[in-house]
Amino acid sequence: MISKTTIDQVYETARVEEVIGDFVQLKKSGSNFKGLSPFSDERTPSFMVSPVKQIWKDFSSGKGGNVVAFLMEHEHFSYPEAIKYLAKKYNIEIEETEQTDEQKEQANERESMYLVSEYAQKYFQKTLWDSEQGKAIGLTYFKERGFTDETIKKFGLGYNPNEWDAFTETALENSYQLEYLSKTGLTIVKEQEQGEKRKFDRFKGRVMFPIHSMSGRVLGFGGRILTNDKKAAKYLNSPESDIYHKSKVLYGIYYAKQAIAKEDNCYLVEGYTDVIQMYQRGIENVVASSGTALTPEQIRLINRLTNNITVLFDGDAAGLRASLRGIDLILEQGMNVKVCTFPEGDDPDSFAKNNAYEDVILYLEENAKDFIQFKTSLLAEEAANDPIKRADTVRDIVNSIAKIPDRIKKEIYIQECAKIMQISEEVLYNTLAQIDKKEVYEANKKQKQEQKAFEVVKNEEVIEKVDVQFELERKIIELLLLYGDQKESFEDLVLKENEEGDLVLEPEVIEVKVYEKVYLDLQEDEIELSNDTFKIIYYQLIEKLNASEDFSVSVFLSELDQSIVQEVSSILMEEERYVLHDWERKDIYPKDKKVGIAQLVGETILTLRCHLIKHRIANLQKDTEENRGEEHKAVVEEIMNYLQLNKLLNAKLNRVLS
Repeated sequence: MISKTTIDQVYETARVEEVIGDFVQLKKSGSNFKGLSPFSDERTPSFMVSPVKQIWKDFSSGKGGNVVAFLMEHEHFSYPEAIKYLAKKYNIEIEETEQTDEQKEQANERESMYLVSEYAQKYFQKTLWDSEQGKAIGLTYFKERGFTDETIKKFGLGYNPNEWDAFTETALENSYQLEYLSKTGLTIVKEQEQGEKRKFDRFKGRVMFPIHSMSGRVLGFGGRILTNDKKAAKYLNSPESDIYHKSKVLYGIYYAKQAIAKEDNCYLVEGYTDVIQMYQRGIENVVASSGTALTPEQIRLINRLTNNITVLFDGDAAGLRASLRGIDLILEQGMNVKVCTFPEGDDPDSFAKNNAYEDVILYLEENAKDFIQFKTSLLAEEAANDPIKRADTVRDIVNSIAKIPDRIKKEIYIQECAKIMQISEEVLYNTLAQIDKKEVYEANKKQKQEQKAFEVVKNEEVIEKVDVQFELERKIIELLLLYGDQKESFEDLVLKENEEGDLVLEPEVIEVKVYEKVYLDLQEDEIELSNDTFKIIYYQLIEKLNASEDFSVSVFLSELDQSIVQEVSSILMEEERYVLHDWERKDIYPKDKKVGIAQLVGETILTLRCHLIKHRIANLQKDTEENRGEEHKAVVEEIMNYLQLNKLLNAKLNRVLS
């Protein structure tokens, strides 16, 4: 259990823009920051972060909240884990009791898998440094690769003993369940006769590379065998599981994310040792696809931090051909891509190991080619003087250009390709048009096939009605959150009888805080919010505003139940949606809401009163159909009074009633 003092300190210290900035590339937008949504595939930013309010909102998925809510949503942390992550980031001491066996059993499935993976990483690391076998085999291998002690510890490298079940038995002795050891792939379980289970370690006799998420959680492992066993795979990865999806993970992203955002470029390599060696040499903005073919999900992971990728390859011809497929995927995501190849016999690992930092940087700067230059030089060599192959090369390059979403970039690349390949731009534009036309045709064809496959029943268009009361109650919460503790001059309306005996509303100016005005008006009319979530937020807000002289939205959010933090954040960030449209660039200057707070508060409450009066009149009209005699007369009289009051309130709102 984490103490409230520690939780309060975490909330006071953590900055939402700093924490989210570790996962998403944020750019200044007025008083806020904006970036690409980490929860959906998009090319136009719809993700907003407010440093003033210490909240975020993703308009593409509807998600939002405070700094803890982001970590819970993005990294699938539990609440205590999010607090621990922030405490570690900001060097805040946190009291934590050791988990009992019972608590380990009670942890949910995903969490149990994370716990098992983290335990495995510590076990492999301890074995590497403390056991004779670990030091003699594992540590010797890493040292031979040129890794320093500091680097080995930094990346959490380890060793699994060359014994059938050394890790599994130790984990079971420490109360970790076989079910989760099996689900993470750390232990292979085989059913024997008479229901017996045979257990052995997946990574027996291998040096271990832990694979981390963007926030540093251990998701899985890569293991390299050191013996010359031809039957065993040289590298072995954890199998797919609930916590490890290799197509969505990049090796080294946890260590590289800040450097990628800072340098505004990401170096993409193939293997674990490439990443580690480059990082040790001082080039920290480097990640690897871990031996798998590059996927759109991996590219989008980088795209959150930068729009620029430099792909690094050794001089191997087969590898270079395979790299072309990855380049097209990067272009499809609207990113800028360069390619750098190393001299024959070198790869990122050996080149970084054998050259000084300045020399490596200089080589990368001088040899990183634009994808057009790289592709033309690679394919042109193969085409040589063969006209047919040359035509295929040009078509191949135009195919890549066709994948770029940005029309300006497309045009620039067409011009570049025309110069290099010595072919007219007109021909290239015609080829591009044919490719685009073919893609449109294929897309339409696919759509028609899908329509045939499913019988589409056309229903009459249902126009969704606006829930007026919901919107008005939401607006009241927004006003309390944004301006609740501000003092304003309100023109209050007092219902009085004039000389002719008619009811009239007379204005009376009062100076009170916004929350006092709202609370007193709702109390006076005995109005209670109908939405359960709004009701909880409303009473907590009134209590907090009444008790505190300096109300803080971020402190208020930290004390709310996490289940309603998203709703509050959505209310607070609703107006920020329009900042994304950048109206000022179109010479449209929206009026500052702060200018008419008193008027906005007054109109919102009056509109709510009118809405409730209309409902009351409708209910009374039903009663007139059921009641006769004196009761009927009394109901009609009450309706007439409400109609008169409704007319007065609408007159105040400058509305004309039919």
